[in-house]
Amino acid sequence: MATAFLTEPLPAVTRRPLTEADAVDIWIARFLRVRPKDLVRRYACDPRRLYEIWEEVRFAGSRAKALALLAERYPNASGRFDPGPHRRISTEADPRQMSLF
Repeated sequence: MATAFLTEPLPAVTRRPLTEADAVDIWIARFLRVRPKDLVRRYACDPRRLYEIWEEVRFAGSRAKALALLAERYPNASGRFDPGPHRRISTEADPRQMSLF
């Protein structure tokens, strides 16, 4: 299901800042289960930029636009992926666990 525009890396000459259109495409790629490593290569960016998009720190509202575009492009894809926002997993110990020691 992945197309060439999602997997081929950009040449170093064409590196540029990510745009809102890129953010929507990155969300769609996430829904289609494209690996973050492939997205980093494709957009020639730091992995942290992807997580800024997925946490909607940058380009707020891009997830909703991506969901609408995904429903238009792939009408049978609904229910095959988690449309929810990215959830950061904390590496800190839960304070409730401290009572176990």
